[in-house]
Amino acid sequence: MAHSSPADLLVLHAVRLKGFADTAAVAARFGLDTERTQEDLLDAQAYGWVSRSSFADTAGWSLTETGYRHNEARLRDELDRAGARATVAAVHDRFLPLNGRASQLFTAWQLGSGGATDVFGDLAGLAGELRDLERPLAASLGRFAGYHDRFAAALARAARDPAWITGVDVDSCHRVWFELHEDLIATLGVTR
Repeated sequence: MAHSSPADLLVLHAVRLKGFADTAAVAARFGLDTERTQEDLLDAQAYGWVSRSSFADTAGWSLTETGYRHNEARLRDELDRAGARATVAAVHDRFLPLNGRASQLFTAWQLGSGGATDVFGDLAGLAGELRDLERPLAASLGRFAGYHDRFAAALARAARDPAWITGVDVDSCHRVWFELHEDLIATLGVTR
């Protein structure tokens, strides 16, 4: 049975994965209650783990340096308690060459040179690979579930709206892939 992460850890980790997000987006990342998430964010702010800032009409939360260290320590403890270190490390090793392919695809798309390749076909291939990566992760740590579904949903929407490939204001293929990469390195305590 997969290990279930406590809500306060998921809140802090969602802020890390999102980079900057409002309370609703933080709660939505792991399907948490918005009011409880707000309380957890205020507690984290009191400990100096997150800060709230505003830019023009946008306000949200981001991790502080102390928050990054605290998040990594909790993830490391969770990884050891769940006995999932070998599984996550093996998936990370399998992910790295795929990440090189994904980075090339996303860069080519953003530069407008994606027409020379079958970007949709290549992304569909990555979606299949992602499904295979997610299975052992989610079986060990429940918080890893959903990456494939999010990626596949974004890819399906991209057929009608190309912003779903690399858009920053939607849950695009690129955003999902980036979050998985961040999740893996944060969980293992390694750098990019």
